[in-house]
Amino acid sequence: MSAILALLQFTTILPLGKPQDFDEFARRSWLYPLAGYVIGGIAALPVLFIANPTIAAAVAVALVLLLSGAHHFDGLLDLGDGLMAHGDREKRVRALTDRQVGAGGVAAGIVTTLLLFAGLQASATIAAAIIIGEVCAKFSMVYLTAYGEPFRDGIHSYLHGFARPDFPVLAGILCLPLFLLPVAPVKVAGALAVMIACPAVLLLLSRRLFGGVNGDVAGASNEITRALAIITLALL
Repeated sequence: MSAILALLQFTTILPLGKPQDFDEFARRSWLYPLAGYVIGGIAALPVLFIANPTIAAAVAVALVLLLSGAHHFDGLLDLGDGLMAHGDREKRVRALTDRQVGAGGVAAGIVTTLLLFAGLQASATIAAAIIIGEVCAKFSMVYLTAYGEPFRDGIHSYLHGFARPDFPVLAGILCLPLFLLPVAPVKVAGALAVMIACPAVLLLLSRRLFGGVNGDVAGASNEITRALAIITLALL
């Protein structure tokens, strides 16, 4: 229970009492998908009472960003700057890790949010879609935590030090209850395929451009995977 509370304190702004020992979660980062169920479940509740799909999708997007404190969204903006930077690896890493947000970051944030909103609006069941998307997003962070060699010290390198190669397998098991939601199994299977493919592509890209992974890349994977998983639900 301490590990789960530490996870939720790290990934949400929920008032959960006194701070837990972060090491309890760091040793069990495969628990990430549980935060997806919590965040997605809370975001889905008001959506059930909103008939207009456009408003429901907007509320869902707002709630997942609010509940997470936009913590991972910040990583998406930083990754956008790193991807758009011109020059050698050193310049890209500098753009990725500085505190300023440039045009690349703004573009990444806008495009990803538009895809998320469009996917939710087009989904047959927005409440189920936001849960599936959020759980898939959290799996992607397990994947990068386990396999993403860090290129600098930070929260990612700390979590990576505790991670084991089997963590994504354990996290994948936590994702299986998604098949119980009122969504066609083929759609859920498609979303699960995306949740594996997206961090895998980001891992290869980050190794080539930055020499490894940091917390910004892991956070960006959360945002991108969520959007693409929900787009997949809508298209299948």
